[in-house]
Amino acid sequence: MQPAPTEASDAHPYRMKDLCELTGLGRQAIHFYIQRGLLPPGKKTGRNMAWYGEEHLERLTLIKRLQHERFLPLKAIKAILDDQQSAFTEKQRSLLIGVKQHLAHGVDEGTGEVARVDELLARHGVERIDFDRMVELELIGAREDDEGHEVISLDDAWMLELWAEVNRLGFVRELGFTVDDLLIYDEIVNQLFVREAQLIASRMPDLEAERAAQMIERVLPVVHRLVEGIHRAKIRNFLASIG
Repeated sequence: MQPAPTEASDAHPYRMKDLCELTGLGRQAIHFYIQRGLLPPGKKTGRNMAWYGEEHLERLTLIKRLQHERFLPLKAIKAILDDQQSAFTEKQRSLLIGVKQHLAHGVDEGTGEVARVDELLARHGVERIDFDRMVELELIGAREDDEGHEVISLDDAWMLELWAEVNRLGFVRELGFTVDDLLIYDEIVNQLFVREAQLIASRMPDLEAERAAQMIERVLPVVHRLVEGIHRAKIRNFLASIG
């Protein structure tokens, strides 16, 4: 006969059942998040018993919001959570939270609207196999709406539009070009963003959040042009070096 499980502590007051009820997530989903490294394991008190704390509840709430409201793939969510844990001090995190609160909605928030996948694929001429691969690679997030239609965030529709344009320009599967090639840019931009966030947090810790937000909002278009210009210059210089 199994001994009675150890009772909850102040630091770990929740059972798995409690997490499910408080977040609306299923047991299987929460275990999956633990397996994927998005959520730390609970405090084990027996072979089939573990207790969880406020950290687990807060993180599950954030994961659910990012996944179901912002349509972020789990890979992107894990990157965000890992960066929050390791990249910033408490003072830097406090600045970033203040910056977020002062940034214009066009910078840090999406429209919140969704679009049906089948309609977008038909409109842009993107093959279903390519969209499914984007989801599999976690380049884009999708879910079913209340009517059972597969939808994505309207803010992510640009990826399908641009992929269709790439195909129309001749970069097609028959020549070996696939959705997997987009991973190059996803990895590069992710590394760039992490470095940018670290740079801002380390250089502006003593600024007022409102002033820092204004500076960031104004500099973003300049940075986008800078990255585009550097990329163009690299290509030009490479071609000039041939022959």
